[in-house]
Amino acid sequence: MDANDLINLAYVAAATLFVFGIKMLGSADTARRGNMVSGLGMLLAVVVTLLADGLDYTWIIGGLVVGSAIGLAAARMVKMTAMPELVALFNGFGGLASLLVAWAEFEKVREIGWVAYELEMQANTVFSGFVIYAAMLIGGVTFTGSLFAYGKLSGKLSGSAMVFAGQKALNILLLIAILAVGAVFTWSTDLELAYKLFLTGIALALLFGIMGVMPIGGGDMPVVISLLNSLSGVAASAAGFVIYNNVLIVAGCLVGASGLILTVIMCKAMNRSLGNVLFSGFGAASGGGGDDDDREPKAISVEDAFYVLEAASSVVFIPGYGMAVAQAQHVVKELAELLEENGCEANFAIHPVAGRMPGHMNVLLAEADVEYEKLLEMDTVNPMMPTVDVAIVIGANDVVNPAAANDPESPIYGMPIIEAHNAKTVFVLKRGQGKGFSGLVNKLFLMENTCMIYGDAKATISSLVNELKGS
Repeated sequence: MDANDLINLAYVAAATLFVFGIKMLGSADTARRGNMVSGLGMLLAVVVTLLADGLDYTWIIGGLVVGSAIGLAAARMVKMTAMPELVALFNGFGGLASLLVAWAEFEKVREIGWVAYELEMQANTVFSGFVIYAAMLIGGVTFTGSLFAYGKLSGKLSGSAMVFAGQKALNILLLIAILAVGAVFTWSTDLELAYKLFLTGIALALLFGIMGVMPIGGGDMPVVISLLNSLSGVAASAAGFVIYNNVLIVAGCLVGASGLILTVIMCKAMNRSLGNVLFSGFGAASGGGGDDDDREPKAISVEDAFYVLEAASSVVFIPGYGMAVAQAQHVVKELAELLEENGCEANFAIHPVAGRMPGHMNVLLAEADVEYEKLLEMDTVNPMMPTVDVAIVIGANDVVNPAAANDPESPIYGMPIIEAHNAKTVFVLKRGQGKGFSGLVNKLFLMENTCMIYGDAKATISSLVNELKGS
């Protein structure tokens, strides 16, 4: 058995650890160990790769130091509420890395020529040209698309969809140009022409990433983040084909497939197709949804809400991005425990697209050590809603908007929601009467059984906790 056989054997072991690690992530009891198993697989892959001949360790150590410094700074500086933006940036960095790998490999081709490259890599030149262009293309689209998503999520750009006349036609033309340039590049034997085509392809890919994310906004952003995560995995897999690294191909495929599955699940949760999410321009105009209703929502004080909660026998918390902004997850858990000590049953209803990234609410509540069994999925909690005494909506909008069920003019019509409006009493914790990230009016706020508690969610919940402790 030679060195290459040992390396490939180690890669198989690493890929196996990846698969088992991902499998273990499917359960709260084994998720922590699954993360460690996957990490062990990645450590094995990295160590084996670093043992390969011909590596320049100066550049590797330099990259390690710079990357570690950026990662350490990000971990210390980024707040929990900024996690969706951080995930978007990480997706973009993954795409940029794949683009740079493809570019570096093409520079190698320019230096030695296609014939010598074919002999050295023992690969067909057309196939090599194809994977180099594909890694560059997917990486470039992921990079600028993720940066644009970061701008929307962080508030540096409008969170609504940005559409203009002829946008779809322009995107189609861009896609045709990208494919045409790629086809000529793949079969071109003229390196100077290929270089110009490669640079043109980079520019088109970067532009297409922006144009692709621009018409997406509002409640569709979690789906976009998931899709960009999938694309970063596909880009990594393409980069693996470029440099003929088997474990990179496998790891990229796992990320790409899992991200795509999550994207499909989230689209299903919204009762929409991926094409509808990408091209409908959700949030560009609020349309329908009660904009013509001038009634004022009914507001109550914390003290009045306390009396209702003290007498309640069942409470369901429905968290949204507002809970993340207020960092209220710990006091929410404390309130739930106090209610249970008072003889009340307290649960948490989780909508798949609540928040601004996949699993956002699950992460926040796990940080507060909320028992996993208390997190109820939409299909489980909705039949219970008519028997629930109090539903507490914390900074959520679209996922409890009854317009999704009864207003055909609403952009979210047909989207499954958590049916908070069916609870006996609904408390909505909100800073003000704004429409929220999606820009849609929520008719739940005007219903007879709904009361608004205005203010910071953490301060409001803390006040309720103090009231219960003093009762």
